[in-house]
Amino acid sequence: MKNITDVTLATHLKGLTQTRTAPAQQIGDKFAQALKTSIAGVNQSQIVADRAAENIVAGDTKNLHEAMIRLEEADISLRMMVQVRNKAVEAYQEIMRMQV
Repeated sequence: MKNITDVTLATHLKGLTQTRTAPAQQIGDKFAQALKTSIAGVNQSQIVADRAAENIVAGDTKNLHEAMIRLEEADISLRMMVQVRNKAVEAYQEIMRMQV
């Protein structure tokens, strides 16, 4: 069974709170890296779920419940990533609406 990486954004953003005096560019780079890592984790879980579904269809697996768990993990991680994206877009739009 493959190890699925942690795709929670909170774990990736912990490093950002430790460097409050860092320049904005460094914080932006860390945030971008956290997002890239999270997206890669979601992609990996989707790949694992696809393989599990293929094994079910081919009849190669005897553990149907494990395959269903992989499919649900992939679904939940994708939904979470969509919500993170929606919140990021909302935050960007709110910043753009601010008057200086």
